[in-house]
Amino acid sequence: MKIGYPCINRTIGCTANATFRLASYSDELLIEKVAANLACLQKILHFNRQEGFGFFRISSDIVPFASHPICTLDWTARFSDEFRRIGAFIRRHGMRVSMHPDQFVLLNALRADIVTGSIEELMYHCRVLDAMHLGPSAKIQIHVGGIYGDKQASMDRFAAVYLDTPAELRRRLVIENDDRLYSFADCLQIHKRCGIPIVFDIFHHRCLNTGEQLRDALAAAAGTWSKRDGVIMVDYSEQAPGGRRCAHSEHITEQAFKAVLSQIGKIDCDIMLEIKDKEKSAQTAREIVLSRSNQTGS
Repeated sequence: MKIGYPCINRTIGCTANATFRLASYSDELLIEKVAANLACLQKILHFNRQEGFGFFRISSDIVPFASHPICTLDWTARFSDEFRRIGAFIRRHGMRVSMHPDQFVLLNALRADIVTGSIEELMYHCRVLDAMHLGPSAKIQIHVGGIYGDKQASMDRFAAVYLDTPAELRRRLVIENDDRLYSFADCLQIHKRCGIPIVFDIFHHRCLNTGEQLRDALAAAAGTWSKRDGVIMVDYSEQAPGGRRCAHSEHITEQAFKAVLSQIGKIDCDIMLEIKDKEKSAQTAREIVLSRSNQTGS
């Protein structure tokens, strides 16, 4: 089980998601930002290796405006050595990375131009992971999208669009259950239509479900991942005290995390902590997992 956190490290003092305004675009500025982002990403991964964190979500802003028509720079060639070096570090230390585009990526949109733009954005994410020479267990995680007045038709449309995307993208795409529109049961129906693996979001399942027990749903989600995909990725968060319903918490609580681990049992998974204090909660979670492993002898 690998424990990780998304995009930002609060300890080391740099950011791997620096961007700029579109109006200020130039190839020179893009090169400057990408160089800084990749240098920081390397620092984050070294930090994670030292701290025992085996899972990290790379920011979508690692290459600003990469899918925008204004960007004509061949950034994969310009930074090929840096991408290759980062990927080699990830592989050498048995780490795992993923990416999660913003929610404007909508494969089931009614408008063709939105679908086309979404695929272009996803292909950019695919190019990042390909440039690192990472295998198919490095995933691109998305939501199903909108309902547009007809949920079943929107699910069917997602499956059809997914099956029509390039093979190199399909090997990386995964969907997650969300907290408002598409439950795990909905995602499972889509999987049965097109074979896309399901990231199981524990917190979202608690916010939106059709009565499935968490362990049963997680086991079913794990069954959607092939050996080539790697073990299932699981998202974990908790309710923010006093926050709106399904708002993510600042830090994990040991009791709640231990309770989830007991339900996970022997299901092999990697856990992404969608918690606001990032590596601090990851350290707490890792200590709990290590303590549990020592107690069980596994």
